[in-house]
Amino acid sequence: MKCEEASHVCDKNQYKEANFMERVRLTIHLMYCSACRKYSFNNNKLTKALKKSKVKTISEEDKNTLKEQLQKEMNK
Repeated sequence: MKCEEASHVCDKNQYKEANFMERVRLTIHLMYCSACRKYSFNNNKLTKALKKSKVKTISEEDKNTLKEQLQKEMNK
Protein backbone atom coordinates (compact mmCIF):
# COMPACT_ATOMS: atom_id res chain seq x y z
CA MET A 1 0.00 0.00 0.00
CA LYS A 2 1.35 3.41 -0.93
CA CYS A 3 1.22 6.26 1.56
CA GLU A 4 -1.43 8.12 -0.47
CA GLU A 5 -3.73 5.11 -0.32
CA ALA A 6 -2.95 4.62 3.37
CA SER A 7 -3.98 8.19 4.19
CA HIS A 8 -7.20 7.71 2.21
CA VAL A 9 -8.00 4.46 4.04
CA CYS A 10 -7.10 6.14 7.34
CA ASP A 11 -9.67 8.85 6.59
CA LYS A 12 -12.25 6.22 5.64
CA ASN A 13 -11.50 4.27 8.80
CA GLN A 14 -12.02 7.41 10.86
CA TYR A 15 -15.64 7.50 9.66
CA LYS A 16 -16.12 3.72 9.90
CA GLU A 17 -16.25 3.38 6.10
CA ALA A 18 -13.17 1.17 5.58
CA ASN A 19 -13.79 -2.52 4.98
CA PHE A 20 -11.95 -5.32 6.79
CA MET A 21 -9.23 -5.82 4.17
CA GLU A 22 -8.52 -2.09 3.97
CA ARG A 23 -8.11 -1.97 7.75
CA VAL A 24 -5.76 -4.98 7.70
CA ARG A 25 -3.64 -3.49 4.92
CA LEU A 26 -3.58 -0.13 6.74
CA THR A 27 -2.45 -1.80 9.97
CA ILE A 28 0.39 -3.55 8.15
CA HIS A 29 1.40 -0.30 6.43
CA LEU A 30 1.37 1.57 9.75
CA MET A 31 3.78 -1.00 11.22
CA TYR A 32 6.60 0.18 8.96
CA CYS A 33 5.67 3.74 7.93
CA SER A 34 6.26 6.30 10.66
CA ALA A 35 4.88 9.19 8.56
CA CYS A 36 1.53 7.45 8.10
CA ARG A 37 1.53 6.38 11.74
CA LYS A 38 1.89 10.02 12.73
CA TYR A 39 -0.87 11.02 10.27
CA SER A 40 -3.15 8.34 11.71
CA PHE A 41 -2.38 9.42 15.28
CA ASN A 42 -3.11 13.08 14.49
CA ASN A 43 -6.26 12.11 12.61
CA ASN A 44 -7.57 10.18 15.63
CA LYS A 45 -6.59 13.01 17.97
CA LEU A 46 -8.50 15.52 15.83
CA THR A 47 -11.58 13.29 15.68
CA LYS A 48 -11.63 12.90 19.46
CA ALA A 49 -11.19 16.65 19.97
CA LEU A 50 -14.08 17.44 17.64
CA LYS A 51 -16.35 14.92 19.36
CA LYS A 52 -15.56 16.44 22.77
CA SER A 53 -15.95 20.03 21.63
CA LYS A 54 -19.04 21.99 22.39
CA VAL A 55 -18.87 24.08 19.24
CA LYS A 56 -22.23 25.43 18.20
CA THR A 57 -23.13 27.21 15.01
CA ILE A 58 -25.41 30.18 14.71
CA SER A 59 -28.83 29.94 13.18
CA GLU A 60 -29.47 30.95 9.59
CA GLU A 61 -31.53 33.91 10.83
CA ASP A 62 -28.70 35.18 13.04
CA LYS A 63 -26.24 34.70 10.19
CA ASN A 64 -28.38 36.82 7.88
CA THR A 65 -28.72 39.51 10.55
CA LEU A 66 -24.94 39.64 10.92
CA LYS A 67 -24.50 39.87 7.15
CA GLU A 68 -26.93 42.79 7.01
CA GLN A 69 -25.14 44.58 9.85
CA LEU A 70 -21.76 44.08 8.18
CA GLN A 71 -23.12 45.29 4.87
CA LYS A 72 -24.49 48.46 6.54
CA GLU A 73 -21.13 49.13 8.22
CA MET A 74 -19.24 48.62 4.97
CA ASN A 75 -21.53 51.01 3.11
CA LYS A 76 -20.98 53.94 5.54
